[in-house]
Amino acid sequence: MSERKKATLPSLFKKVADGHPISMLTCYDYPTAVLQERAGIDIILVGDSLGMTILGFDGTLPVTMEDMIRHAQAVRRGAPNAWLIGDMPYMSYQPSIETAIRNAGRFMAEAGCNAVKLEGGIEMADRLAALVRSGIPAMGHLGLTPQSASALGGFRVQGKGALQAKKIVDDAKALEEAGAYSILLEMVPDRVCKVITERAKNCFIISLGSGPYAHGQLLIYHDMFGLYPNFKPKMAKVYADAGKVIQDGLNQYVAEVTGRTFPQPENWFQMPDEEWTRFCELLEEKR
Repeated sequence: MSERKKATLPSLFKKVADGHPISMLTCYDYPTAVLQERAGIDIILVGDSLGMTILGFDGTLPVTMEDMIRHAQAVRRGAPNAWLIGDMPYMSYQPSIETAIRNAGRFMAEAGCNAVKLEGGIEMADRLAALVRSGIPAMGHLGLTPQSASALGGFRVQGKGALQAKKIVDDAKALEEAGAYSILLEMVPDRVCKVITERAKNCFIISLGSGPYAHGQLLIYHDMFGLYPNFKPKMAKVYADAGKVIQDGLNQYVAEVTGRTFPQPENWFQMPDEEWTRFCELLEEKR
């Protein structure tokens, strides 16, 4: 397999212009990044969802910049050619424009990210615009924004009502005008997503549970392979139940160790007989 070309903003926009959907997945570690690179995933998001899928928290709020940087570094090493986005964790950009620029810069300088993503609409447009002015490509995130789940009433579809849908459309316009190269729509009704996609002029739209009308699709890696045992979101398609395969393997390992059927001779290393004899002689000499 020949090495793929490095993804760039021009190459992503060309793909959109040519009518080819963009593929996007979350990733948090080196071995998974290698597999996604080999598969030719266009965009990899090191999401703050690692708070749940990797670190075992109930939500994303406890995730720190240090968590995000370390995982983004690992993913960059495994996927050198994908367009890599660092997800700005809670309170890494909300307090001020200066805070946003400083933390976004860390993703670029320390982890080799190509861009960052931040949640929020009109109220965060000034942060996003400042990042763009600083030379940092920025992706917006609307609809279900996990960092604001408490204020949104939990993890639920956003934009089912007309007024709320209009607000999401207005937010998307504000983010595009602020310079967002892309906007993620999470758990937004498909027709609302279609309106936003059709109106987008200088940015492309990615859908996460928001229907087929966007310029590309995102899934959470652990959801699509049954690796997050707590729940399976409706928007996720399970492409392979790797979680079951791994669980079956773990159960078999425990049974074999307990039953003394593992290890077998092919699973350990031996010493030549003559060396063993010499070793025993050396032990006797020490007595």
